[in-house]
Amino acid sequence: MDLGCGFLFVWMVVAMVIFCTGNVHARYHFHKGQKVNVSPPSPSDEAPAPSVPSTPAEAPPTSSPSIPSDPYPNDPSNTSDCIFDVTSYGAGGDGSLDDTAAFREAWKAACAVESATILVPSDKVFMITSTIFSGPCKPGLVFQVDGVLMPPEGPDCWPKAESRKQWLVFYRLNDMKLTGNGIIEGNGHKWWELPCKPHRGPNGSSLPGPCDSPAMIRFFMSSNLVVSGIRIQNSPQFHMKFDGCEGVLIEKLSISTPKLSPNTDGIHIENTKSVGIYNSMISNGDDCISIGTGCSNVDIDGVTCGPSHGISIGSLGVHNSQACVSNITVRNTVIRESDNGVRIKTWQGGTGSVSGISFENIQMENVLNCIIVDQYYCLSKECLNQTSAVHVTDIQYRNIKGTYDVRTPPIHFACSDTVACTNITMAEVELLPEEGELVDDPFCWNAYGIEETLTIPPIGCLQEGMPQTITETSQYNC
Repeated sequence: MDLGCGFLFVWMVVAMVIFCTGNVHARYHFHKGQKVNVSPPSPSDEAPAPSVPSTPAEAPPTSSPSIPSDPYPNDPSNTSDCIFDVTSYGAGGDGSLDDTAAFREAWKAACAVESATILVPSDKVFMITSTIFSGPCKPGLVFQVDGVLMPPEGPDCWPKAESRKQWLVFYRLNDMKLTGNGIIEGNGHKWWELPCKPHRGPNGSSLPGPCDSPAMIRFFMSSNLVVSGIRIQNSPQFHMKFDGCEGVLIEKLSISTPKLSPNTDGIHIENTKSVGIYNSMISNGDDCISIGTGCSNVDIDGVTCGPSHGISIGSLGVHNSQACVSNITVRNTVIRESDNGVRIKTWQGGTGSVSGISFENIQMENVLNCIIVDQYYCLSKECLNQTSAVHVTDIQYRNIKGTYDVRTPPIHFACSDTVACTNITMAEVELLPEEGELVDDPFCWNAYGIEETLTIPPIGCLQEGMPQTITETSQYNC
């Protein structure tokens, strides 16, 4: 390249950066105090706003978390001036060539520009290997998937030098959005057959499952995140994980994986605060949504779940660890054809607490274990009885109705021998058999609370008041 061409190229790059950043402030508007309904994303729907209070369709409880909100979706000044198309960086999009290098270059360029959009264009299939998209980046970054994005086809094609624990990782980011009209495809079928972890097969049989299988999408140590409108399917393991994050809005998400795919949780959060999950559909082979330790201020509203293992808090307290979960709301949700409905599961020997949990306005459709607290969770027959446990308290079940699978009682409170479950509230719980006769023997062990209305089936085993002997509570404080 001669000096004249080189000067012209540098001038063009500088001009593009000035043009992009110069238009940012004119395009960046926010709704204050409410959550904007996110319409199907388009190239004009760009940067998420910083964390502001967000309101679902119905008035949230006073404890509703503060989560990000989109800019005005129809703002005519919200134009996509700074698009970094991965095909401009060498991505072929034929589904067979490795496009990882092009995605990394596009990320590097967009990361340095405020309110930039990384575009994965439609009508193409892009294959990339395990990649960490790392920040910090300029705020307002949008990762827009309109085509198909997928990993290599199964463990035999996975590069030996790449991590088999995770595929797409978004790390140390603030004010970022993952959206699009496309599909993130996990190619999980061959991973599910690995002979490491047995799982349930058809007709009660046992089939192999994954051990060293990658989680599909992971957000780590990030804040003010929006995931909207994307379709995710066939993950080798967990579809989407949030760890060490704060201020997360998930809306209009579609997750689908076969019912017998092992360990394919839809959305898993841990050590993450201020989360809203709204108006999404999840069907998979494990929990639709699983909430691990260190989570608080989580609002789940308008989710359709199943077939699946339901919505779970836990498992908590493994290896005698402390677990703290508080202020979780699940409401206006449908759970169908699932092994569990709403579940709290803890290991023996843990400490800490699960408190301030509300399950409200939930429709069950042919569900095993519609309402379950299991403080004896164990993955083998070798777990020993232990005296300590995570304290489960202040749990509300309101307006939970529908049908259950009669193979198990629809209500099951198996609380610790030494650390009772306390302050359980039951109101307008009406569960009838999908077929067969009414199972009228809900199970309770060391569970205390009240029935504000008559429960169907009757739950006479729930003890009123508080236990006579209260274990020293200091180890259960969080």
